[in-house]
Amino acid sequence: MTKSSGPSAQDLLEAMRAGMGRVPAAIEKSTAVDEGLIHEHMRSRMYAMPAGGALDEETRTLIYLAAALAGSSPACVRAMADKIGQQGIPAAKVLETIHIARFAMATKMIGDAEPVFDALIGSQK
Repeated sequence: MTKSSGPSAQDLLEAMRAGMGRVPAAIEKSTAVDEGLIHEHMRSRMYAMPAGGALDEETRTLIYLAAALAGSSPACVRAMADKIGQQGIPAAKVLETIHIARFAMATKMIGDAEPVFDALIGSQK
């Protein structure tokens, strides 16, 4: 098991619970088998969302939600749903975020199909 100096794994889990209402099960389980993983996870969080960064917390949550939806990460979607409740983000902003993520995924699908469109255009000649 990997250990790190600084706050304990349990302290980090409690901070996550306070900020989101619950800790994703995978984070709890990863901490049980390797406490270093939670330390690395939190280090990555601070890299991605530094204190005093350019974006406010609400915007960060909405971006994270969109990325979690686009990346098909149910645990992250659940975590952001919890955080949305904790932060009291208005439904209109959450729904617009979902609509944007859905549009991005639809656009990706059309872009991914470009070789198919090329084949269809070529078959029409």
